[in-house]
Amino acid sequence: MHLRTIAVMSEDAKAASSERAELTMEEIAELLPGTGEIMASVGQCWWKCAYAARGGNWPLAAYFVRRVRSLQRKLAVVRPKYSGDLAAFEEQHIAPALAACDAEDQRAFDRAFAAATDKANELHVKWAKPYIRWTLPDEPPKDLEMSSQP
Repeated sequence: MHLRTIAVMSEDAKAASSERAELTMEEIAELLPGTGEIMASVGQCWWKCAYAARGGNWPLAAYFVRRVRSLQRKLAVVRPKYSGDLAAFEEQHIAPALAACDAEDQRAFDRAFAAATDKANELHVKWAKPYIRWTLPDEPPKDLEMSSQP
């Protein structure tokens, strides 16, 4: 037997919510994540990518490289002033990291990862944020298994 666990919305509540159903472009823009939020997610993915590759979990490493690519593409839309640098970064650094994951090539991955990290830190300086210098944490993330799957 199924019991209803959510109360039915009253007609007054439906009317109130439909009166405010349309948002302005400015209101929508205010809801979008900012550069800081997106880049914090990029940093988390980049960290996990490195340790997944070190653990030989190439599918997980590739997943996190693709997540970085996706997040940076979103950043290019919400902050178009970065779009040129982000497109170049994707071509010159994300693509080689992803290719190394696909080839399961640790040495190529390490080179691509280091070059991408160095370039990201250079871009922080270029965009007047020299105080942001990303470094790989000494410890792997604890929330996922980073080693290769049996």
